[in-house]
Amino acid sequence: MSYVPPPASAAAPGSVPNHLAWAIISTVLATCLCCPLGLVGIVAIVFSSKVNKLLAQGDIAGAQRASATAKTWCWVATALAIIGVAWTTYSLTMGDGFAQYQQIMEQVQSAQ
Repeated sequence: MSYVPPPASAAAPGSVPNHLAWAIISTVLATCLCCPLGLVGIVAIVFSSKVNKLLAQGDIAGAQRASATAKTWCWVATALAIIGVAWTTYSLTMGDGFAQYQQIMEQVQSAQ
């Protein structure tokens, strides 16, 4: 009898992280808190969505590359969100932004 190796199977969809949830959350937060530059997180969403497709095709190396690229762009979007939080906090506390916010709210209420 000769030994027959088992057939190669595709990796399970969860074996390579796709970072999709992180990509979506960081994109939304970066866009809302920072500026339209936060939309660079869409790149993370695109690469995140490729991971499971590549795993299903059996392309583990491609899935790992897509996962690494998605993670990099997630960090970029997260950094933009952190910058946005820091800038908003600074504006509201040190830059007299809170007084401006109150003035805008008074104008909105008086217009109603």
